[in-house]
Amino acid sequence: MDIFEKLRSGTDVDMATPEYIEAITYMTHCSLLCFKINTTEPTPEKIRPLEEELLDNHLDATSYLMPPLQIDFARQMKIGRKVFVNHSLTCMAAGGITIDDGVMIGPNVRIVTDNHDFANRMVLRCKPVHICRNVWIGVGVIILPGVTIGENAVIAAGAVVTKDVVPNTIVGGNPAKLIKTI
Repeated sequence: MDIFEKLRSGTDVDMATPEYIEAITYMTHCSLLCFKINTTEPTPEKIRPLEEELLDNHLDATSYLMPPLQIDFARQMKIGRKVFVNHSLTCMAAGGITIDDGVMIGPNVRIVTDNHDFANRMVLRCKPVHICRNVWIGVGVIILPGVTIGENAVIAAGAVVTKDVVPNTIVGGNPAKLIKTI
């Protein structure tokens, strides 16, 4: 199992080991591509090829990411069809992020898949995030490790999502709680 599979599987990873150097090298590669994306004239013909390179050519033609953005482990992400991501997305994607078809993500959203062991903070503990079909995520939302957001859910602006969200619901607040069923 390579370092990326370990991170995605939730296996504890010690950042002080030589094997983690490959992860740091890849994060640097992603950071450089994000810098290019974020400093390039924001036209589709100039931005799109850079975003496709960042995502290893796995960005569907019907999906759109608006810069600026910051993604540290882009190879750990899967983005479906007809996804719209507004500006200033930050993804700490070491543990894996899946964004299904039809998802809309507002500005300044942060999706986090990794955390540290309390006893040894050099140890990473990752849990994947899954955003199911037709989810709408409002401005400034934070989604924490291990969360699944169910189909057709709406996440209100500024929510901090710490637990799974049931399909067809609206949640909001810190921590996010049920507002109503759709």
